[in-house]
Amino acid sequence: MAKKKSKKLIWTITLIVVIFGGGGFYYLYSNNEEQGPQEEPFVTAEVGTVVEKALAVGTIEPENEIEVKSKISGVVSRMFAEAGDYVEKGEPLIEVSPDPTPLELAEAKRSLERTRIEAENLRKELDRMETLLEKNLVSQQQYDQSLEQFDDVQVRVQIAKERLELLESGRIKIGDTMIESVIRAPISGYILEELVDEGEPVVPLTSYQAGTALMTMAEMENLLFKGTVDEIDIGKVQLGMPVEIKIGALPADTILGEVSHISLKAQEEDNATVFPIEITITDTKGAVLRAGYSANADIIIQKMENMVTIPERVIDMRDGKAFVDVPGETPGSREEKEITIGLSDAITVAVTGGLEEGQKVLERPVRTLTVR
Repeated sequence: MAKKKSKKLIWTITLIVVIFGGGGFYYLYSNNEEQGPQEEPFVTAEVGTVVEKALAVGTIEPENEIEVKSKISGVVSRMFAEAGDYVEKGEPLIEVSPDPTPLELAEAKRSLERTRIEAENLRKELDRMETLLEKNLVSQQQYDQSLEQFDDVQVRVQIAKERLELLESGRIKIGDTMIESVIRAPISGYILEELVDEGEPVVPLTSYQAGTALMTMAEMENLLFKGTVDEIDIGKVQLGMPVEIKIGALPADTILGEVSHISLKAQEEDNATVFPIEITITDTKGAVLRAGYSANADIIIQKMENMVTIPERVIDMRDGKAFVDVPGETPGSREEKEITIGLSDAITVAVTGGLEEGQKVLERPVRTLTVR
């Protein structure tokens, strides 16, 4: 009796499951029939701007940056200014104390002594020639030669004296000109970098040696972007093209400029061929720029504004013509439509004909790979 009740219960449960399962399937099927075919993904043609750009990578640098050097040798004894200071032309920067070797000092003293002895001998000779001239025993030409030699040695005495004084004290006055060991600012501007410290030796700037660079200075009013452009894009770049500069340290600011120089010679950089360029900054937009900032510059090659635009991915190019798919007259169908296109930035394309603002463009069908 128990077995019959158990079988009856099983059949009852099975029947209930079948009834509800079939009802659910029928509900879903009928619901899908009512909804009809699902709409395919699409984009909407919008009015926008398409810009063709060339990328330049580089840094912000002063237009004119100079190195401050000394014309006398010695040791840095005092610093009057430091990096970041603004100084006017002629203000003191560094004092260089003379530091002659014992041999140099001894040679300077002996040179002065020898020249003074020579001058004394020539003075005596000049007095003798003057006496002989009065007695007509020598010609005027011979006397003039003795006078010229005496004048020359007088100059050499003064030079030897000034050289010794400069080695000992570091300053002398020649006429109205003061020659001293204090290096003064050659221009008005900012000190960008200190290249020496107190106590360091200084090699002078001469005609046969470069000399020790003490500081670098620049007028920060005139700044340039100096960078490189890839050889693929350089043919499109021309002088005077507008530029938008993004600085890594100032992500919220966009600086404006224009192309002012394009190098005629390429250079190799990281196994790539690039061309150096310079961009004059025309508007900082209130941003405070510093020399050495790294930056990227977008050179505006061409721009189309207020154009109907669509993503480039929805366009099918065949035989030099552009086609897009638009919704057909019947639900779920698509129709191919030819359009004319203009500028592209590799993401967005300007449409010059065949589409209107707000019109739907279907995404391209997803292609599947068939493996045999």
